[in-house]
Amino acid sequence: MSSTPSAQPRMRAIVLDRFGGVDELVPRTIDVPIVGESDVLIKVSVAGVASWDAVERQGEYEDAFGIASTFPYVLGWDAAGTIAAVGSAVTRFAVGDRVYAASMPVPRGGFYAEYGVVAEEHVAHVPERLSMTEAGVMAWDALTALSGIDLLDLAPGQTLMVFGASGGMGHMVVQLAQQRGIRVLAVSSGADGVALSRSHGAAAVVDGRSHDVVAAAEAFAPNGLDAAFVTVGGSVLERALRAMHPSGRVVWPHGVHPLPATPPAVPILHFDGDRSRAALERLNSLIDAGTFTPHVAQRFPFTRVQDAHRALREHYVGKLALDVAGDDAEPTVSCVGSRSRWRITPGIPR
Repeated sequence: MSSTPSAQPRMRAIVLDRFGGVDELVPRTIDVPIVGESDVLIKVSVAGVASWDAVERQGEYEDAFGIASTFPYVLGWDAAGTIAAVGSAVTRFAVGDRVYAASMPVPRGGFYAEYGVVAEEHVAHVPERLSMTEAGVMAWDALTALSGIDLLDLAPGQTLMVFGASGGMGHMVVQLAQQRGIRVLAVSSGADGVALSRSHGAAAVVDGRSHDVVAAAEAFAPNGLDAAFVTVGGSVLERALRAMHPSGRVVWPHGVHPLPATPPAVPILHFDGDRSRAALERLNSLIDAGTFTPHVAQRFPFTRVQDAHRALREHYVGKLALDVAGDDAEPTVSCVGSRSRWRITPGIPR
C-alpha cells in the first residue's frame, strides 16, 4: 500500500515577480519556508517596513549578497511574532514564544509573509515592556545603533551629535546614548522630529532643515564635539562635521548615503550592525533596564503594503510597520509631511 506525501504548507505573502516600482508588490500564496535544524519558524504578527526595502525592491541589491536572487521574492528584514515551529537543534525557544528577529530576505525569503524562517542565532524574546508592533520594527536599526555606540566607546558626559536623530535608526541611537549618560545633540527633521528627540532626552535639539547646525554644534560643544553618529548623508552633514574636536571620530554605518564628497578632518569609522545572539541579549537587557521604546509613526494593514512603500518616500519620524496578522485595522498615523531625501541600508554582518 503506497502513501502520498503530504503537501508543503502554504501561506499568504507579498511578493515580487521582478524588481521594480511599488506596483510590483503583489499578494500571493506560496510555500511556507522549510525549517532547518538550527532554525525557528515565526508566525509573523508585524513586519518592519524600512527605507532599504524600497532600494531592494528596485533591484539595487542584486549580486550584493553573493547569492543569485530568485522569484517570487519576499521582502522584510525585521519582524515580531510567535514561534510556530523549531528545528531539532534549537533549545532556547518553544512553540508559542513571543519573539522578534533580524533576518535577510536572501536566500530564504523575508517577513512580508505569514511565516518567516530564521536562524535561532538572530532571534530574541520580545521584552515584556514592548508591544509586538514596537518589537517588530526594531531589530536591525536598534542593533546597528548599539554597535555604533559600542564602537565610539564614549564616557558619560562626553558629547555626541546624532545626525538624523528622528529617523528610524537615529531615534534609537539617541535613546541608547542617553541611557549611557552621553550628552546628545540631536539633529532632527521638522517640528515633529524635534519633539521626538526632546522626548527621548537629548541634551539639545536642532532642526536640520531650518536652522544652522554648525552654530548649534559649536554652542553645544564650544571645544568641539567628541563624536558623531551619522544616519543621514548630505551637504548639511558635511558642514556640521566641521564642529568636531580634532581628536573626535565619526561612526558611519555601511549603507548610509550619500557618502561625503569632501571627507572631514577626523576619522570616519564604517561598520556593520551585530545581530548575534550576544548582541540581541545585551539589547534586551538595556531595554529591560531603561525606557527605550521604538517609535512607530504609521501602521499599515497587510493588504496595503503598496501604501506603506509610498509612505517611505514621505517625511515621517521613527519607523513604519506592516500588520501581517490583522488586515482589518485601519492604518495608525502619527506623523506625515514632506518628502524625505535619504536612505539607509542595513550593513551585512561579516
